[in-house]
Amino acid sequence: MYASRTTQFIVGLFALAGLAALAFLSFRLGKLELFAPPSYVIYANFDNISGLKSGDSVEIAGVAIGKVIGITLNGERAKVAMRIDRGVKIDSDAIASIRTRGLIGDKYVAILPGSGEYLANGGVLRQTESAVVLEDVIGQFINNIGTSGGGKKQSAEKGSDALDTPTITDPGRAKAPGSK
Repeated sequence: MYASRTTQFIVGLFALAGLAALAFLSFRLGKLELFAPPSYVIYANFDNISGLKSGDSVEIAGVAIGKVIGITLNGERAKVAMRIDRGVKIDSDAIASIRTRGLIGDKYVAILPGSGEYLANGGVLRQTESAVVLEDVIGQFINNIGTSGGGKKQSAEKGSDALDTPTITDPGRAKAPGSK
């Protein structure tokens, strides 16, 4: 017994719907976009990106305004390309820093607005703050405890300085102590 034409047509429709759903979920879970929203691209150079990857978000004040679209090596620094939503203006004095959600969460680029002229497509943020590498902070803390010789309170105070001092890198300015 053969199925009727109507039954074959309905089975075909369900198969197409299943394939369409599979394709949709693949793009959503893979964070791929077929049609990118209107946007422009800016760049920032970091000494250390420590786990940042393409597809991670770019935020101002905790609000997602774009995505990291590429990471390349530029000399001895990492050049990060970011696609920013068209309606968002980033100025030339803004500071881009790499942050972590929680203690060991995902990385993202946080932008602290400044007061310069707005960047156009292809503009470069000069001021950056590299990612804090937890292993380096722990190593520095242990070294400070071992070399201080003082009480535990004094050692803990010296070790916490590494967490309180951000390193901002601007090629036009002197670098922060301890940076290469």
